[in-house]
Amino acid sequence: MLSIANKVIVKHAVTKIRDGDVLLTYGSSLAVEMILLHAHELGKQFRVVIVDSRPKLRGQQLLRRLVEKGLNCTYTHINAVSYIMHEVSRVFLGAESILSNGTVYSRVGTASVAMVAHASRVPVIVCCEAYKFHERVQLDSICSNELGDPDAISSVQGRVDVNHLDGWSDIENLQLLNLIYDAMPSDYVSMIVTDYGMVSLVLGE
Repeated sequence: MLSIANKVIVKHAVTKIRDGDVLLTYGSSLAVEMILLHAHELGKQFRVVIVDSRPKLRGQQLLRRLVEKGLNCTYTHINAVSYIMHEVSRVFLGAESILSNGTVYSRVGTASVAMVAHASRVPVIVCCEAYKFHERVQLDSICSNELGDPDAISSVQGRVDVNHLDGWSDIENLQLLNLIYDAMPSDYVSMIVTDYGMVSLVLGE
């Protein structure tokens, strides 16, 4: 069932990709990956910018798969997103859930990418299966979230020279916050693509 939903999303979303586009995505979304691969199979000429972040670095997995399929890719970290956004024509993002007030619940960092795109007047297209739509309302990322392992952000494997937080848990007045998700306001979203069709959040589109 999920495969069918993703195939329908791909069919809709691929119409938003044109020759010469520079498409940015964040992390690794299966739906977005399928869209990019299908557009490439159709012979569309475009470049993909993959923005990634620690500690998961899931964008590297997507990067490897796309490069192996022959797609032209650029890889960077989220701290450079405001620089690279000037080259981008569209942003494609996945979602963990879309709430009833239009808030997009996704991997932490997604809202930051969308905010930069919005400020740069770059359309943000969110790809999400209909079963992920939820009646809940959420305005921020703090009232409901998941916490990751704090040790994952306190050190970099193999880099003793930058691991300055060893023994952080013994420091009473220090707390590490490793959030898993964030909440993206609907104001940053130009279009939502689902297996039921496309919904434009911008007047006139």
